[in-house]
Amino acid sequence: MDVRTAVGAVELANPVLAASGTFGFGPEYDGLVEVRRLGGVAVKGIAPEPWRGNAPPRVWETPSGLLNSIGLQNPGVEAFVAEDLPYLRQQGATVVVNIIGRTREEYAAVARRLDREAGIHALELNISCPNIKEGGIQFGHDPGAAGAVTAAVKGATRLPVWVKLSPNTHDLAGMARAVADAGADAISAINTLVGMAINLDERRPALGGVTGGLSGPAIRPVAVRAVWEVSQAVDIPVVGIGGIQTAADVLEFLMAGASAVMVGTATFSQPGAMAAIIEALPGVLAHYGFDSVAAAIGAAHPGRWTT
Repeated sequence: MDVRTAVGAVELANPVLAASGTFGFGPEYDGLVEVRRLGGVAVKGIAPEPWRGNAPPRVWETPSGLLNSIGLQNPGVEAFVAEDLPYLRQQGATVVVNIIGRTREEYAAVARRLDREAGIHALELNISCPNIKEGGIQFGHDPGAAGAVTAAVKGATRLPVWVKLSPNTHDLAGMARAVADAGADAISAINTLVGMAINLDERRPALGGVTGGLSGPAIRPVAVRAVWEVSQAVDIPVVGIGGIQTAADVLEFLMAGASAVMVGTATFSQPGAMAAIIEALPGVLAHYGFDSVAAAIGAAHPGRWTT
């Protein structure tokens, strides 16, 4: 079974990557996950300078999911380059660096700095985080702004640029076309949905940031729909994200049009989830009549349905 795939120019040994925000920078899972076995690692979002993030509480469990209001806490690009990137290089990981900022110039500055470093395979442009009150998310709702920040980053780096889109918009396909037209090499879909919970005992919002991003199996149907729409709206690859727990979930995203996927929330309850998915994937592909990952990509699109 050929489980290799590619997201544009980025070749992957298998289609399962660690999602940004849930895997830290890699060392956090040392001894639990063999990073080299993964298709790749999307690291936690990196800004030009350290961000403190939101006030606690930051995480709240929900039925079939998780709310988080981390607020993109991160050590800044220089600390990442000095302290975390060497580990990922040593592990032989395919590294996707998620980058964040409050302005186009900040996004471009991070991209420009990372362009000088070996061992980075792509940048993932986070314009869609729902739990920060400034920057980031403003680009995720305006096609013009999204295109502008994508173009700014493309002008600052030679690395492939993936743009992570928000589901919290009325025109996901339009957003995808805007960033594709601006030069994006791939699209990640989707980021978390905006949600909220109430702490009944304390009679107040459960999260310090009041609202947060909902992830986990509860959002998987939304994510599959997003991949389906985006993959037919643009001619660049799509990376599917949202509630993946099993190899069958991966196949669903592939058939919807994804070239690869990212696994996030599942790793909190099962650190070995990605390894288990990768091991099971060949059998699941064979069970449904595929001889490779490539053959499954877009298999559910109109014109390829079977009776």
